[in-house]
Amino acid sequence: MRKMGNYRATLARLPDWEPFLLAESGLPGPRGNLELAAVVADMGTREQFDRFLSVPHDQAPVNSPHEFLIFCGVVGLGRLLAEGDHSLLPRIRRYASDFRWRTREAVAMALQRWGRADMAALLDEMQHWAVGNRLEQRAAAAAVAEPALLRNPAHATRALSLLDTITRALPGAPDRRTEDFKTLRQGLGYCWSVVVAAVPELGKATMERWFAADSPDVRWVMKENLKKKRLAQMDADWVTYWRDRLKT
Repeated sequence: MRKMGNYRATLARLPDWEPFLLAESGLPGPRGNLELAAVVADMGTREQFDRFLSVPHDQAPVNSPHEFLIFCGVVGLGRLLAEGDHSLLPRIRRYASDFRWRTREAVAMALQRWGRADMAALLDEMQHWAVGNRLEQRAAAAAVAEPALLRNPAHATRALSLLDTITRALPGAPDRRTEDFKTLRQGLGYCWSVVVAAVPELGKATMERWFAADSPDVRWVMKENLKKKRLAQMDADWVTYWRDRLKT
């Protein structure tokens, strides 16, 4: 919190944020500066976000400081969405299919800001994304798989249904060898554990139905989720039983 407070103070006195954001982005590197991005999203204006997002693709490659500007712009749009500007949804949705994985992560963070303001509205919109392309499906799953958004059992139940819808699109998929499909599968490999931990009894029953699937992709997703500590903390005996069953 102190770090974020320092960022707020610094940005408040800077007439131009971009040099500071580029210098403090943490990129190239394994982790972008998420704390700074959150402060930028909180404090920035629509005009600033538009300027960040105007950086051409060839000047903001993957894992570069200039991609951090794109990242901040997308998360910033999420704040404006949470404040009621729903006209931004198509724009945010386009970034869900961006070629840069960090930018796609920014979409999930932007949507989660909306979820904190209106989780029911987020869940309604994600029903449309859940039948979109593979990266839109991945964004929908990642957006709702956030413990802070799932404290209401009704919301957690709807999030579980959303994951169920997305997972039904995996068996027999003709595009299963594509990178976008693999990205979706990787995301589902943790999202189920987050949502099931929020609604344990229904969540376990839903996962158990998928344990019997013939699809190697579905079985991979379920096995990956059984490795997550949050499920062991929820019900260690259940996890052990099914991990052993699925080995055979």
